[in-house]
Amino acid sequence: MNKKRLGPQTLLYPMPAALIGAQVNNKPNFMTAAWCGIAAFKPPALTVGIQPIRYTLKGILDQGAFSVNIPSVELVKKVDYCGIYSGKKKDKSQMFKTFYGFLETVPLIEECPVNLECKLKHTLNLGSHILVVGEIIETHISEDCLTEDKADPKKIDPLIFTLPNREYYRLGESIAQAFQVGKEK
Repeated sequence: MNKKRLGPQTLLYPMPAALIGAQVNNKPNFMTAAWCGIAAFKPPALTVGIQPIRYTLKGILDQGAFSVNIPSVELVKKVDYCGIYSGKKKDKSQMFKTFYGFLETVPLIEECPVNLECKLKHTLNLGSHILVVGEIIETHISEDCLTEDKADPKKIDPLIFTLPNREYYRLGESIAQAFQVGKEK
């Protein structure tokens, strides 16, 4: 197989199109971030790469907490809007129905099937982005997205972002059972 060198690029798939929430100037604000992922199991933690100019980052740093809301594909227009417009210029506080959990200053989006309440643990300046590390304090999930009391990715129908084409996708079909199919080798 022939390979072509592309130089350093951010081609790690899939990228969730997550909505990051924070209280900024006493109002809920949300931004879209695709550069996020699970970082640890115990305690449960995740990371989000956020540009330093982002309005939501101000709220995360001021409050020491934030939310990661996983939208379904039906929220694609609102997700894209939150990625296009800054909370500095557009008030996004009324865009979603919000609720609050354990962390009283962390806005969560009711329309999103999965919501993660996070306490800020660390930040790391990586140049173009600040890596935000959050400990997941609580997970909220819509009851209709459960199968036998477990999260069901098909029912969640999470929105996925891709580069370099800058398009949104949804999950595809299951191809094998993890930690099982390898035993057939």
